[in-house]
Amino acid sequence: MGSSAQNDWKRAAAEAAAQRIEQGMVVGLGTGSTAAIFVDALARRIAMEGLRISGIPTSEQTAQHARALQIPLATFAEHAQIDLTVDGADEVERGTLFLIKGHGGALLREKIVASASKRMIVIADETKLVERLGSVFAVPVEVVRFGWQATEKKLQKIGAKTSLRREANGEPFTTDGGNYIIECVFGPMERPKEIARHLDHVVGSVEHGMFLGFASEVLVGGREGVKTLTPAKQ
Repeated sequence: MGSSAQNDWKRAAAEAAAQRIEQGMVVGLGTGSTAAIFVDALARRIAMEGLRISGIPTSEQTAQHARALQIPLATFAEHAQIDLTVDGADEVERGTLFLIKGHGGALLREKIVASASKRMIVIADETKLVERLGSVFAVPVEVVRFGWQATEKKLQKIGAKTSLRREANGEPFTTDGGNYIIECVFGPMERPKEIARHLDHVVGSVEHGMFLGFASEVLVGGREGVKTLTPAKQ
């Protein structure tokens, strides 16, 4: 499977999500390559159909992209609740639709936006589907810069193999909030809720990239078109 086919699958899922946006909605705008395709599709609907929406972006990168396409943006001061967020994912666990997110570096803002949303649609290509969360990707954990080495040791104590995310020049990657990201490899997780619970209580961490119970549905682009997945009852 080539990257061109994967891009086509992403585009199909993003276009399908753009059709779910209704007049007057407050829309959470995700971050990452697939979410960027959705933003493009949404901008076309606004331009061609006169669709009126307010977007709340999950990163400075997305905000800049949306402004360039003349998508109206808003803030939480104007809208405390979001009607629908559309975002991508690094991994989607079959059945539960638990997610790993944050490899675009925006996990904190993504989770704030998702948690303030009535619904969250995740868009992905079929390569993102896994049987167990953590099979392919590490869990990114956003940490405050002060004492990050001590925080990293705490993450290691709960079973993570860790590394600090760095830029190409070797400098630590810094999020929009001015924090660092520590990559935590747990391997395929049998009890992701338990690991998430441990991560929730690590002093020095701001947020982690396990999004459990957030996705209302996942639109998956693949060889057979776009499929809609909903979470199995727990």
